[in-house]
Amino acid sequence: MKRFNVVIPAGDTGIKLYPMKQWLRDHLDRVPDGLDPKTSTSHELRGGLKKMGWSIQTTDSEVRLFPPEVDVTQSAIDAVLGSDEEDQGPQSAAAFALEYQLRDFLAQNLGSILVDGRKLHLYSDTAGHEGIEFPTAVGPIDILAKDETNAFVVFELKRAQSSDRAIGQLARYMGWVRKTIGKGQNVRGVIVAKTISDNLRYAAGVIPDVSLFEYDVSFQLKPAPAFSAAH
Repeated sequence: MKRFNVVIPAGDTGIKLYPMKQWLRDHLDRVPDGLDPKTSTSHELRGGLKKMGWSIQTTDSEVRLFPPEVDVTQSAIDAVLGSDEEDQGPQSAAAFALEYQLRDFLAQNLGSILVDGRKLHLYSDTAGHEGIEFPTAVGPIDILAKDETNAFVVFELKRAQSSDRAIGQLARYMGWVRKTIGKGQNVRGVIVAKTISDNLRYAAGVIPDVSLFEYDVSFQLKPAPAFSAAH
């Protein structure tokens, strides 16, 4: 079954993607006339958006939908979202299909993640904005956290292999935090991807306070227990 994702620019070179129906539920003014993101099928919504001038790109596993105001090249799309070839990898390797799944998993398990040997917690500002897709003037930060020393930790997430341009995105977010909400505080950066490329390792090696992590996903099936004697 194909995934239907809305592609939205994030900053100068970044790209974010969101499940189509969820994005439309959050942006009801963009829903095609006569359709409902709760009850209409994905194909009906795609057709309606196409009539409104949206661009559609279809791969073997995904339908990407671009609002009329979005103008990105194919190379930029593949560099950030990954092509089908990048995502497939060995058949035994499980990966998060979408960045938002990786983001939500990490946010829910942030307390068990150590960065530079310190535990983390999700940041929340005085206006009530949580550190998930945290809004900034240079684009939304995937996850914004704080560690035990009150230092900020900025997460940049990539679902497949991460190119070295991710370091530019991360540096931009770290710079914004240092100049605004993080004045006088330490700011660390973290890039999480299924595979960290050698190019990214070289780039990160000359930027202080940046950590690289690769994730691994696995699951296990076990027999269900038999009925107890009470049944």
